[in-house]
Amino acid sequence: MGRGRQKAKHTKIARELKSYSPDVNFSALESELGHPTSDDQYVDKWADLYADEDEEELERA
Repeated sequence: MGRGRQKAKHTKIARELKSYSPDVNFSALESELGHPTSDDQYVDKWADLYADEDEEELERA
């Protein structure tokens, strides 16, 4: 493929991408990113998976 054809192809693709606007379901996005409705929003759900650094130091001593 010559340079002219390659540049024309890239230009065509760039124009298509520039004018592309996908359909967005904002209600689904809001529910996915929204605030949690439960009362334990401040509870660290990953806390039980890892030991605290302070506890490790106490165990070593």
